Parts: sequence; structure tokens; C-alpha cells
Amino acid sequence: MKRVLVLLISLATGTLYGQEYHYTPPRDTAVIHKIEAWQDLKFGLLMHWGTYSQWGIVESWSICPEDEGWTQRKGPHSGTYNEYKTAYENLQSTFNPVRFNPEKWATAAHNAGMKYMIFTTKHHDGFSMFDTKETDYKITDPKTPFSKNPRANITKEVFNAFRSENFWVGAYFSKPDWHSPDYWWPYFPPKDRRVNYDPAKYPERWEKFKSFTYNQLQEILTGYGKVDILWLDGGWVRPNVKEDSLKGWQGTVRFNQDIDMPKIEAMARKNQPGIIVVDRAVPGEYENYTTPEQEVPEKPLNYPWETCMTLATSWSYVPHDKYKSVGEVVQLLVKIVSRGGNLLLNVGPGPDGEWDSMAYQRLEGIGKWIKVNGGGIYGSKPIAPYSAGNIFYTQSKNGKQVFAFVLPEKGKDLVSLTDHFEIPLSKEGKIKKVTLAGANASVKWRRTNTGITIDNAPQLNLQKLNYAACFTIEYQ
Repeated sequence: MKRVLVLLISLATGTLYGQEYHYTPPRDTAVIHKIEAWQDLKFGLLMHWGTYSQWGIVESWSICPEDEGWTQRKGPHSGTYNEYKTAYENLQSTFNPVRFNPEKWATAAHNAGMKYMIFTTKHHDGFSMFDTKETDYKITDPKTPFSKNPRANITKEVFNAFRSENFWVGAYFSKPDWHSPDYWWPYFPPKDRRVNYDPAKYPERWEKFKSFTYNQLQEILTGYGKVDILWLDGGWVRPNVKEDSLKGWQGTVRFNQDIDMPKIEAMARKNQPGIIVVDRAVPGEYENYTTPEQEVPEKPLNYPWETCMTLATSWSYVPHDKYKSVGEVVQLLVKIVSRGGNLLLNVGPGPDGEWDSMAYQRLEGIGKWIKVNGGGIYGSKPIAPYSAGNIFYTQSKNGKQVFAFVLPEKGKDLVSLTDHFEIPLSKEGKIKKVTLAGANASVKWRRTNTGITIDNAPQLNLQKLNYAACFTIEYQ
């Protein structure tokens, strides 16, 4: 991931790094339909994985010469920058994830209720997790021990495994490449995350980098089967923008880093008709949906969006990392879906090619909940008032059903719901019945001026109810 300020976007338009944000809807009919279908999926998996997992450190960022909390160098090679970067890039020579089993991941994600997957084909450090012809800094190069494994082309294996479980497949790809001599030119030292020379002064070098990027993307989009989403990271690689109104990392953009997105999009759509393109944090026609990072917008947004968030605390594998509880993830999913978004949940595989056992446990628990309560999640759309206290709402596409998710109050759990439980409703009309997901007994309820009162909520198994209870209100 790129470490950036969180998107702060209001209901209609919003602020993105100090500028007014206006969503530009796609014009391609196939893309429009694809985005509508993607919005119905609601829950996806993101995976950050590379050679850095061997050190259990942040992905890529420790070789970035910026003094930020997440870029700190650690370990025996942390003395000088050049020593550290050399040792980091030499991790290629020891990367051998012999327990790599993407089918196991796909099964766990499927059972958790996930419907799409985004995999890091290349992060900012430039190490390609696919069999590219553009560089030898890749998983299939003879210098990489895993290259001798019959499943060495990791991206292809991951894509195939998840497609076999009927997942949508997405390719994460970093536009900046800190290994490429045409991005960080060795003639100059790197100064920060950006290109370390002026592309306008050295246009031939920048053209070589543009061709390199285009060729790698073309490899992914022509040699790896159907790809549903192209998820581009590194939003500072972009045409120049007004600097005086920008904040954070965008505020020091020095050079025009136009990567030629029109050409990339045309190639992508030619080879993968209808593909969703997500040029993250670059507002315009190539950001088909927005991606708030580690954050949930406070209000529903009137355009497609997805919260990308870690299951643990880090995007990449860190030993003994702290994982969110099942209840935390379930409640995040409910809140995000009630506001019209999707949740893309990240798991970082370890150096041996396995997930931490805690990741499997968490996904198993999420899956048990969503198997019972998923009717109010998938294919739903927001409905006012979106939330009322600890109750969050969605509705079916035809508007015949309203789903009210009741979350535990702070410091309490939902072992059972008491009599005279109020569910405010803004939707008018005659209600036919009210049911509680997972309950065998009927729900006794009555209509009020502001919604309904539950007079008797049947007790449920703690595991099914403790995270969030889903009432379905059916209208005639």
C-alpha cells in the first residue's frame, strides 16, 4: 500500500488532499455494468506479499529515503542506506515460499464469504511476483530459489486458484518502481518516494520507464486469464497538479510524472473488455471507484467506493501481529455496506507461503456469521437513515426488504434482545412480517409512528448473535 492521508469525502463531492473531489463516471457501458456488479459483491480479499516478508517488515517502504514512522530501517543492515538497500534487494536470493498453496487461501476466503480478490503483482520495491520479461528482479529469475518450483509463477497460480472458487480477480500493480533505473536513476540518489530526476529534462529516460510500465501491465492483462480489476497504486505517479492547494505527500510533487493512463486504459480494455480500472488517489476518469485506506467514511458516498483495511495491523506479514477480532470485522463490514461501500480486507502471507493461523481462524468466524446474516449484505443498497445509534440499515434492490443490523452497545454483547426493543424506520408502507436471521422462533413486533417495536426477540446462539443481529422487515 502507499502510506497516504485518508480520503475525506462528503456526501456529494468532497476534499481529496485539499482539493474538491468530483467523481468522473465511466462512459463505457460494459464498465458501468461491471462496477454495478462489483458493488453487489461487498466483501473482498487483498494480499500484500513479497521478499520483504522474510524480514517481517513493512512492504517496500524501508528502502524509501523518507523520515516517516513506517519507513524506518531495522535489523542488522540498518546502518547506512546503501548497505540496507543492497541487503533488501538481495532478499530475492533467499525467497523460497515452499508452503505456497493458493487453493488453501481461496477456500478459506470463499468460506469467509469473500467474493473478489486483489493480489500484489508488484509493489513499490519493484519485485515482480509474476514471470515478466522486463526485468530479472522477479520471482521466476534463477537467482530466486523458488524459481525452480513448478508453481513459481505465483501471480498465475493465485489467479487460477481464486477463479476456481468463482472469485473476481484483481491485479494490484505499483506505478512507481524503486528498482527500475528509469525511475530511480542510479546517477542520482533517491530523495523520496518520487522519481529522482526531472522527466522533462530527461524525456528519453522517462519514455523508457513508461514503456516498461506499459509492457508489464500488458503481460499481466494478456497472459494471466480474465482480470476483472486493475488496481493501480502510487498516486504520486500522475500528471502535474496545482501544488499550492495540495497537502501531505502530494504537496511536494516536483515533476510531471505522466504515465500515459489513456494508453494504458485503452490496452487494458482491449484485452480485458469491461475491466474496472482503479488509479488510486488520482481523481478523474481512470479512478472508477475510490479507496479510503484504513478508514470508513462518516457518511454514505454517492459514487462507488471500497474501504481497504488490514486484518492485522500491517499490510505485510509481521510475526506475532495483532489481528482484529471476528466481531470487529463483522461490524466494520456492516457499517461499510450500510454506507454503500465494499470492504477489501488484507492478509499478508508469510515467507514460507502460508498465512498466520490467526488469519484462518478469523476468516472462519466471519464466514459462520455471514452464512447466517449475508442476506442483508450481498446485493444490498443503502437506505436512510443509514444508521440510528447501534442499528445499521440496508435494503434489497427492489425495496421490498429492509435489513436492520443491531450491533452490541459499547461494553456489552447481544446474548439476547430484550422486550420492547425499538427499530426506527424511515421507509413508509405496510409491513408484512419481521424475522431474525438464524432464529427458529418467530419475532413478535408492532408498528409505531417511528418504526417498529420488538416485543419478543428469540434468543440465539451467542456465536451467531454476538457480533451483529440482522432483522429483516418485509414490506407488502
